[in-house]
Amino acid sequence: MSGTELVTMPDAAQPLRIVLVAPPYFDIPPKGYGGTEAVVADLADALVKRGHRVTVLGAGEPGTSARLIPLWERTIPERLGQPYPEVMHALKVRRAIEHLAATDGVDLVHDHTFAGPLNTPAYRALGLPTVVTVHGPIDDDLYPYYRELGDDVGLIAISDRQRELAPDLNWVGRVHNALRIDDWPFRADKGDYALFLGRYAPYKGAHLAVRAAHEAGVPLVLAGKCDEPSEQAYFDEQVRPLLTETDHVFGQADAVSKRKLLAGARCLLFPIQWEEPFGMVMIEAMACGTPVVALRGGAVPEVVVDGVTGVICEHPDELPAAMEKAQTLDPAACRRHVAAHFGVGQFGSGYEQIYRRVVGDPASARHVTLRQVLPPDIGERATA
Repeated sequence: MSGTELVTMPDAAQPLRIVLVAPPYFDIPPKGYGGTEAVVADLADALVKRGHRVTVLGAGEPGTSARLIPLWERTIPERLGQPYPEVMHALKVRRAIEHLAATDGVDLVHDHTFAGPLNTPAYRALGLPTVVTVHGPIDDDLYPYYRELGDDVGLIAISDRQRELAPDLNWVGRVHNALRIDDWPFRADKGDYALFLGRYAPYKGAHLAVRAAHEAGVPLVLAGKCDEPSEQAYFDEQVRPLLTETDHVFGQADAVSKRKLLAGARCLLFPIQWEEPFGMVMIEAMACGTPVVALRGGAVPEVVVDGVTGVICEHPDELPAAMEKAQTLDPAACRRHVAAHFGVGQFGSGYEQIYRRVVGDPASARHVTLRQVLPPDIGERATA
């Protein structure tokens, strides 16, 4: 069989055939660090629960209710930040999607990687719309990249602030990140420590967390990612010299230890020095009943209710007093806030609404799938 076949796209009452493209660095969901992979895992399960046919392209072992097609023999965390795996992964993804479009049918590609959107011309040739969740900040380097993608790619913001900083890009919607709240343990009685949890980078502010904890007289646990040379250099130069006997360097926390640390902390310290696009650790902490003490920046005011689920500060000097105030906040209110605003139900529904708008857009022929018949071995080559 050869040639081209036009297949009518499903209407709003029918399930969609969705391909989620994840990075190849961590499992889906991740066993430890891996914010994007955690989002993809929750989204995959939410969409399957809503009746859609979901295929995840990434790496590692299956961990969701969606079908996983691993494009690498294993996850490659040690290559995070290198250009080659980004480009190679994009090539593998393109081949896999071409094969899926020819065999199973695809209605929409939802990419969560950096280089993946460069495949959009190939997908357009197949009649497939592409949306991309922008998981990082729109800085001076990335703004021209997303601008050059033009109208071919629909960008999805993870916070209103992220979209406000680049209003001229082709945004097709905003969906806050979410979590499965039942997976996070609630604890009303807290231990005698504050927690910093994140990667070691100047803009994450671990050095500010250490100083604030010392001034407040509160022991601090630091559970930070410190794998990359830049992370190690920052820790050695700006964090390690500040440490005292009241500080405990836990190391990178896996999924189990992260939950225990968050649930037992008096507060989560989030002294960011940048326009944080969202900040998953904030909703993870609040789901455990732990208030967030943060510096104002990025999505912090969208995520934390000042004086209810945490304390938002304007300057690092305010952090110690805010840690004291956080002890008076109701842990149950923190968890209720997450359940009401950041649950996977709202998450799945938000993305589904965007998908249906994009798929049904006749202006770019998105009401049809253009199915190209490809060589039968192309899928095997894509996953090799």
